[in-house]
Amino acid sequence: MKQVAIAIILFWFSSLIYKILSGYDSSIMQVDEILATPNFTYWFGKDDFGRDIYFRLVDGFINSFLIIFCVTFISSISGILIGVLSGYIGGRLDQVIKFITTLFMSFPGILLAIAFAAILSPGKLNLIIALSIGGWVGYARLARAQTLLVKEQDFVRASQSMGSSKSRTIFHHVLPALSTPMIVEATYAVAGLIIAEASLSFLGLGLQAPEASLGGMMRDSVRYLLASPHYAIIVGASIMSMVFAINFFGDFLHKFWGIKDN
Repeated sequence: MKQVAIAIILFWFSSLIYKILSGYDSSIMQVDEILATPNFTYWFGKDDFGRDIYFRLVDGFINSFLIIFCVTFISSISGILIGVLSGYIGGRLDQVIKFITTLFMSFPGILLAIAFAAILSPGKLNLIIALSIGGWVGYARLARAQTLLVKEQDFVRASQSMGSSKSRTIFHHVLPALSTPMIVEATYAVAGLIIAEASLSFLGLGLQAPEASLGGMMRDSVRYLLASPHYAIIVGASIMSMVFAINFFGDFLHKFWGIKDN
């Protein structure tokens, strides 16, 4: 399994390099090769507009990861700060934050994203906002749990006994101690965000044509499932392979760093 995950990551990474070096425009249409099956010239065949599926997928992953990077940055920063403040300060603030996180967790994350994406107009910025609305909750819960453990450690108590302020203790001792579990959490979150972003684009609430999107390609491929099944199979397998590789990488980090589940 490890070798498969590494091979998948290397394949898509090399595809990205190849796409950049070749400068191929994935929006080029060849009407005489619409829904062409895979061959030695076009590895993944052509789509319903005669565009190269392979390069469209590469562009789709680029757009997806640009969105996911922004969502992960916003969600992780806000979630970690909220969770650390909740766990370190405690009291009434902790009760309020726990109530808010419980409220957000009562709704499936994808449904929240769909609801806000439907309210907002389709586009990259609004898609980032929709996915970030509930993305902070997982980071906040983990950060709070880890903070409750870290603040009882001897080095934190020693810092407090020497007169260190709360802000200094948080930024110099608590947050650095949370870096490892937060990286693992972010890795798992990325895999979920790939599916979430593709789902919103599939429903027409994400990226719009002519921009390449994984969900948009999946939606278009379903129309030709019987006539040209290669289209849907290749797009679906590509998304599945990337999610599998990222989840495997997250699991590897989880075991490598010996992080215990809370």
